[in-house]
Amino acid sequence: MAHDRIFTLFLAVAVVVLLARALARRLRTPDAILLVVLGVAAGFVPALPAVVVPPDVVLLGFLPPLLYHAAFFSAPRETRADAVPIVALAFGLTTVTTVAVAATVHALLPAVAWPVALAFGAAVSPTDPVAATAVLQRLGAPPRMVTILEGESLINDGAALTIFGLAVEAIGADFTVAHGAGRVVQIVLGGVAYGLVLGIVIRRVRRWITDPVSQIIVSLVTPYLAFVPADRFGASGVLATVVAGFSIGTHGEGFLQPASRLVGATFWRILTFLLESALFVLLGLEIRQIVRQPGGETWAKVAVVAVAVSAVVIGVRLLWELGNGPLARTVPGGRRSQTGLGWRQRLVIGLGGMRGAITLAIALSLPDTVGDERGTLVVLAALVVLVTLLGQAPVLPVLLRRLGLAEPARRRAEAMLARKAGLQAALARLDELAEDEDVDEQTAEAFRQMLELRLERVRYLLDRKDADRDRPAPNSRRVRTELVRAQRAKLRTLYRKGRIGAETYREIVRELDFEDPTAIKG
Repeated sequence: MAHDRIFTLFLAVAVVVLLARALARRLRTPDAILLVVLGVAAGFVPALPAVVVPPDVVLLGFLPPLLYHAAFFSAPRETRADAVPIVALAFGLTTVTTVAVAATVHALLPAVAWPVALAFGAAVSPTDPVAATAVLQRLGAPPRMVTILEGESLINDGAALTIFGLAVEAIGADFTVAHGAGRVVQIVLGGVAYGLVLGIVIRRVRRWITDPVSQIIVSLVTPYLAFVPADRFGASGVLATVVAGFSIGTHGEGFLQPASRLVGATFWRILTFLLESALFVLLGLEIRQIVRQPGGETWAKVAVVAVAVSAVVIGVRLLWELGNGPLARTVPGGRRSQTGLGWRQRLVIGLGGMRGAITLAIALSLPDTVGDERGTLVVLAALVVLVTLLGQAPVLPVLLRRLGLAEPARRRAEAMLARKAGLQAALARLDELAEDEDVDEQTAEAFRQMLELRLERVRYLLDRKDADRDRPAPNSRRVRTELVRAQRAKLRTLYRKGRIGAETYREIVRELDFEDPTAIKG
């Protein structure tokens, strides 16, 4: 029955998520790599139902929240500062990659018409920075490289999906250059304009909402309010979603309450991880349907095309990144934007272009009008994701260390400096309150001691000169964990003896959860 199939499917996604998370932590590997492997492997488990995912379900169900999340949590100041290299990658490289991949597929698979080949090229052209940035941040790579990869991925999704939409329109229809140019204007300007207006409206609505749960509901509805109407009226739902998310995210500090930010960030992190995991499992289950006869092509032919497409995707990106420096310097602001981007940084950025969930979502949304070759193209997209993740991600840590770009202490030192400045500001404000007699001396002294203890620990961590400065002081994490455990044990005893009620018990448990060092990584 249908509900049994749905239950089995949800169970498969849950198992893949749990296994991927457990293995990723043990192997210190980005989750995306294991999700790809386990998701495809799940497709060959006989007990799981065969699945054919309708293209509209992928396009409308998965893409809007994934795009909105990436835009909302982007870094606006850093993105603006590196606009030239980001735009060059997001638009220039995406277009070149799309055409190069389309030419490769059309040459090796003549049955694939040019519009279909271009749609496939657009599917594999956008990058997914999750795996790359996870490695870069863990090893303390220069934050500028992370910003460029994330900014590129945010914008190239819109560029790729715009090309994808035009290519799909051209399948089986007359499509002139003039018509295409008009549609580009309509798609881009319409999507951007609608996203800006919606962003302003949603910001004003959320400014008056104080309940964190209601804030989450509004944030969950927003990407679909951006995507669906824009797409229905012929504009770019992708650009509308990205622009709305970016607009709301950059002003979030002004209208979102701390509780809403805390709960919302956790909710969206879990939601996007589950959506990406579900995509990998759905792809694996759909691949099983294609395995026996992948669009009429032999598996040897599919493997050859997959290797060729992967080589084009990786090679074009490396050539573009290593060779576009002189060209970028000729545009306004280009010379300044290239400062600090030497061949070492460019090489890492070039190898950081892995493909992931967005590529899978676009490939799975190829319409049935593509014909028998749709199965082949879906398999090819999955293989490109596998090759780029399994082939490039393990190389990045070695490359970063060999090139001298790994600085694991940098990020912790930066955080410590920020904490130090914040604590010093708090102490200064406390002194002002005490002088103005807005707070009694006993209360002021209690807060002063608490702040000074925290400041002393921060200073200690900043002053450490050993190689492990990025880690807490020896045994401090264990001591803090033991102290929190002792408080929890005493709290349970008080509750069992009836000294405190359930509400008090839960309130103190929540406070201890924030203090527990083991809860930092979730």
